[in-house]
Amino acid sequence: MSPIKVIIHGAAGKVGQVLVSNLSRTPEVKLVGAVDIKAKTDKLVLDDGSTIPFSANLESIIAASQPEVMVDFTLAQAAMPAIRVASEHKVNLVIGTTGFSSENMAEMEQLANANRTGIILASNFALGAVLMMYFAKLASKYLDYAEIIELHHNQKADAPSGTALSTARGMAAYRGKPFLQAADEGKNFPSRGEKTGGVTIHSVRLPGLMAHQEVLFGGLGQTLSIRHDTISRECYVPGVLLAIQAVVKQIGLVQGLDNLLNLK
Repeated sequence: MSPIKVIIHGAAGKVGQVLVSNLSRTPEVKLVGAVDIKAKTDKLVLDDGSTIPFSANLESIIAASQPEVMVDFTLAQAAMPAIRVASEHKVNLVIGTTGFSSENMAEMEQLANANRTGIILASNFALGAVLMMYFAKLASKYLDYAEIIELHHNQKADAPSGTALSTARGMAAYRGKPFLQAADEGKNFPSRGEKTGGVTIHSVRLPGLMAHQEVLFGGLGQTLSIRHDTISRECYVPGVLLAIQAVVKQIGLVQGLDNLLNLK
């Protein structure tokens, strides 16, 4: 089977650089182009000394490289125009960007169906983080109080994180009934964090951190903690590769890597 031709949108970003380095050495994938608003040259040098086309212009990279898949790790406001362009050119999409609105999500689904392409969107591509979210959902049926602490580097553009929001929403949906509220319910305690699905989320932003999340449950005479720590951004590579291999075989929008791991 021929390697899947892939371009990276956001190739100069922190995650994008890791993906370029690792996917260029992955036999299942052929990295054929890179796009970033910060592109200053027309070639990106890979680890082995070879080069691929590099540009701030997505249209030109698609025309030059004819990719099967575009991987996007950018910002929501940059991702949506790129998603529209890629979809029109029948390019499948693997998206790790977060912060999309419900209208954005509906548009992605419409674009995928109209253009007969696949889109896989996930708030986190680290397999350990996906398992953490899954285990938290399972626990949510048995313990009545829950809070989330998510900790990230101080350059992160959003808070709460997309992973924390997805975790809280998934827990609430799986539980099927509201979590019980702490004694401060109805009082004005701004430091108590943002509630999503009845789960209070606390966001920490500090230099020295990368990406960490702990889900804490409380019950009568006991607590349960489920935690995932990102040690290196290379943790996203296996999940992205899994999504690349899956997205070329589907039509429509799939949300969450758990669908690919049969965790539903």
